[in-house]
This record gives sequence, C-alpha cells and structure tokens, in this order.
Amino acid sequence: MKKAFITGISGQDGSYLAEFLLSKGYEVHGLVQRLELEDPERNLWRISHLLDNITLHPGSIESFPSLFRIFEKVQPDECYHLAAASFVSYSFDDEFAIFNANVNGTHYVLSVIKESAPNCRFYFAGSSEMFGNANISPQNESTPFNPRSAYGITKVTGFHLTKNYRQSYNLFTCSGILYNHESERRGFEYVTRKITSTVAKIKLGLAAELRLGNLEAMRDWGYAPDYVQAMWSMLQQSEPDDYVIATGKPHSVKEFVAHAFHEVGLDWEKYVIIDPRFFRLTENQILTGDASKAYSILKWAPNEDFNGLVSRMIRADLTRLEKGS
Repeated sequence: MKKAFITGISGQDGSYLAEFLLSKGYEVHGLVQRLELEDPERNLWRISHLLDNITLHPGSIESFPSLFRIFEKVQPDECYHLAAASFVSYSFDDEFAIFNANVNGTHYVLSVIKESAPNCRFYFAGSSEMFGNANISPQNESTPFNPRSAYGITKVTGFHLTKNYRQSYNLFTCSGILYNHESERRGFEYVTRKITSTVAKIKLGLAAELRLGNLEAMRDWGYAPDYVQAMWSMLQQSEPDDYVIATGKPHSVKEFVAHAFHEVGLDWEKYVIIDPRFFRLTENQILTGDASKAYSILKWAPNEDFNGLVSRMIRADLTRLEKGS
C-alpha cells in the first residue's frame, strides 16, 4: 500500500486530495497545526468524515526538526505540499509572514525529503498568480513569470526551489501551476464563496445586499476535485515535470454573480453594491491557462464546467443555511 503525505490536508484541496487518495487505496497522512487539533470542529470540518481513515501529525512547515521527525517516521512514497499562506489580499498586509511560511516552508519540506526520504515523489502547489501581469494570454509552461503580489513571488520561488531539487539532487519533484479552483469547501474569505454564501443568505432573507469590488475582473475558474486528480497524475508519470492546470475559459466576477443570483431566481442588479474597499491594490491582466500539455501527457481534462461549479456552491450554501449551520 502506497503512503501519501499531505501538507495542508485540512484545506479545500487537501480534503479532496485525501478523499481521492483513499479511493485509490493509499495510506494517507497529513500535517496539521497543533492549534487545529484544539478545535477540530471548527478547523478540521472539511476532513471530519475522514478522520477514522487518515493519520494526522501535529507539526509546522516552518519547523525543519518537526518535519524531519514526521518524515523519518512515515517514510511516504508521495508528498503533496499544499500548505501555504494563500489568500492574495493578505499578502500585501503581512509580507514577512507570507515569505516565511511559503518560501521557508517549501524549502524545509524539500530538504527533509532529500535527507530522510529521497525516493518520495514531491508535488508543489504553484499558482496562476505566478504569471501576474502576464503579457501573453493564455499562459502555458513557457510563459515568463511576472508576479504582482508577495504571494505570487513566494510561489515563483517555490517553483524554482522544486525545479532545483529535481535538477541538482535527482529527486522526483513536480510543480502544478493551478489556476483558480473553487468548491463547496472554499473558505469564506474568497470572493467566490463570499458571493455564493451571501446570495444564499439573501434568498433566505438573512441578508439584504452583496458588496463587491471589481466586477470586471476575469478568472479561469475550475472545480477543485478535478484539479486534485491532476496533482496525483503528475506523480504517476515516468519522468517529473511541471504542468499548467486550467479550464482555458475565463469568466468575470459579474458572470459569477449573475449565475449565482439566477440559480436562486433573483435579479443581481437589485442587490449588488460596488464597494471600493474590495478592489485589489494591483489587478492582474486576464489570467487564462493553456493546459494543452496536461491534456496530452496526463490525459487530464476538467469534468465540471463554470455554470455547474457555481450551481454546486449555491446549492451547498443554501442547504447549510437551511440546516442552521
């Protein structure tokens, strides 16, 4: 039985990846912060249904000794490094914390694998934010990086660290440059979940308005469970490489809003208020991914389309609120 280790297992992607790997017969281990274990109902809700089938290890990606101890014990066959400070707007407010968690954390995990589990295959979670203000659209694996946030810069650094460990130490390391991917398990601080949760509240009479920033901002949105399958596929190849994972179909925030309100039978223009507080300090050019390489080599393609994604999220929030949770 293969062993997989997931940093960030309690997050959106980590929870779906854990489910997927269990379905493949893996023994699944995950890294969690000790603080998360003190209030599992609040912090581990995404994986609460999996707790009897996975093994959690308290530790920190910012502590090399902590990681070394865990990897020495587990000896995983595959490591999926998903943990990161990931909300882009926060990266302007606390750049030092973002760099420490994302750059040092990635370096520590790679170094621990090199020292204690050199046969472990490694996946690094890259981001479309690495391209930032790209002058080419759509972007593929050859497009130059031009990040416009501290978060994007840390992901570019992690990408190069991952590539360096592949080339210098002959480790099996891959980076997935994933474009925006959402789901019913998305955090409420992200605009997509803010939209669907607020629209559901408006439908149920629990809210009266939805305040948003730039409605014209465009994103290449996919469905998270589709994307974790691509992560796994990268580590099953005969040779390590890097891949863009995306739908290739950009949509505006306005489109997301319109479909969300349509799903509950309401006119969005009656409820949406543009609020300058929610505009990004810097807005990227249209980030659209060209996943041709993944289509060709990994035989990967998204299963859920944009409208289906929005509908899933709205239905989940309606159900949650109707249950009083």
